[in-house]
Amino acid sequence: MQVKYKQFSKKERKNRNIGIYKNHFWDFYNNQNAKVQLKIDYTMELIKTTPIVPKKFFKKLTNTDDLWEIRVDANKGIYRIFCFFDNGDLIILLSGFQKKTKKTPKNEIKRAEKLKKEYYENK
Repeated sequence: MQVKYKQFSKKERKNRNIGIYKNHFWDFYNNQNAKVQLKIDYTMELIKTTPIVPKKFFKKLTNTDDLWEIRVDANKGIYRIFCFFDNGDLIILLSGFQKKTKKTPKNEIKRAEKLKKEYYENK
């Protein structure tokens, strides 16, 4: 099923920037096949430019230290990328993984929270 999303004019577009902390995200990204990488790229562009990103793609995690997850459904797999906001519209990518259960693994959340803490300690 093809889903169509509203095209926003330049005036309506959001201008979020995306940064990457260390190589955890790149290690995850580079281990994915081309179809998954394209879907990740598409989702990142959507997050960067869409004023209100649908929860299907971008959701704040409850009971965390203000972590967000980028949600990618591609190639019959479900992928998550943890991130957080720094200085308003700067999104820092932390790590990613392929989701294999309904619940997000606690060890992945703890890892992302540790990376976020490191980011601020080294900033």
